[in-house]
Amino acid sequence: MNPWYSIDNPDDVPSPTLLVYPDRIEENLRRMIRLAGDVTLLRPHVKTHKMPQIIAMKRALGIDKFKTSTIAESEMTASAGGKDILMAYQPVGPNVRRFVELIRRFPETHFSALVDNLASLLEIANCAKANGVVACLYVDLNVGMNRTGIVPGPEAAQLYKALCSADGVSAGGVHAYDGHLHQSDLAEITEKNKQVFEPVWSWIEGLRKDGFEVPNIIAAGTPTSGLLAKRGDVEVGLGTAVLWDFGQSITSPYLDFQNAAVLLARVISHPTPNRICIDLGHKAVASEMTQPRVRWFGLEDATAVIHSEEHLVLETDKSDLFPVGTVVYGLPKHICPTVALHNEVWTVTNRMAGEKWPVVARARSLTI
Repeated sequence: MNPWYSIDNPDDVPSPTLLVYPDRIEENLRRMIRLAGDVTLLRPHVKTHKMPQIIAMKRALGIDKFKTSTIAESEMTASAGGKDILMAYQPVGPNVRRFVELIRRFPETHFSALVDNLASLLEIANCAKANGVVACLYVDLNVGMNRTGIVPGPEAAQLYKALCSADGVSAGGVHAYDGHLHQSDLAEITEKNKQVFEPVWSWIEGLRKDGFEVPNIIAAGTPTSGLLAKRGDVEVGLGTAVLWDFGQSITSPYLDFQNAAVLLARVISHPTPNRICIDLGHKAVASEMTQPRVRWFGLEDATAVIHSEEHLVLETDKSDLFPVGTVVYGLPKHICPTVALHNEVWTVTNRMAGEKWPVVARARSLTI
């Protein structure tokens, strides 16, 4: 019996490439909805896939809220019919004008973005007001990742109150990303998540006691989405879950999703008796991770010894089983930046690679 990931027409597919499996994607989306408990609490991140076809699949299942990181991802999502799009990023420089143009260009879509300081708030507010629109903003809270955001406390409260009173903007609520939590033990990450968010709930309660509305709370990375969704008043992310990867399966073994994206490559050389070279370099798989960056089916014993722009050399005692030209399949450790390295992906249906989907939002700009 042929394994689920292999295709019957590999000679039609140049390598290296990325295969995606729509039936598995749909199943992952259904599991995401079940984990969130309610489709209205789900705001999956688009950065993982960057494709309008997957936006359409999400919308067909009732998912109308989306999270993005770039103007291009936001424009792609709106063009594909997304109704509510949070750009989980603080626009600065020309991106302030571009964000305001998104609002103006797509009046049927509700856009929002993040802010974590007063100067940015005023810049966005002034630009929006000058262009006759209102920009919805979320205060970005730093809950320990120390990448962006403002720590819950008096200064953050002042920022939120300023957001509520400024012309040209409206307060969407608060955003808190706990991407630094990746404990593999469910009990441990549950406790860590509780500790991280206790100050957030107290801070929000304080705002509400002062008479300020906090309409919405958007929080959680993939590992903690199930935990925070149980509150019933938090929209959760679950971006990686749509395609999954072997890195997330190690980080979050308590989550149940299917691999829906597989790298296809070929052996191009046998430089030594116990080495094979595969045509999968840095330009085809995310290389910010430590090795192994790919888990190759049938080459579980192999060790990566050289990885450069267009080559991956593996050391293996099984080299004789992989003559030059052999097709190999593997799971990436980190799917999100891997997708962004490909102009298009091949979809696999009934074991045949056929339709090609362009990775539209890998670009930094589309029309805006």
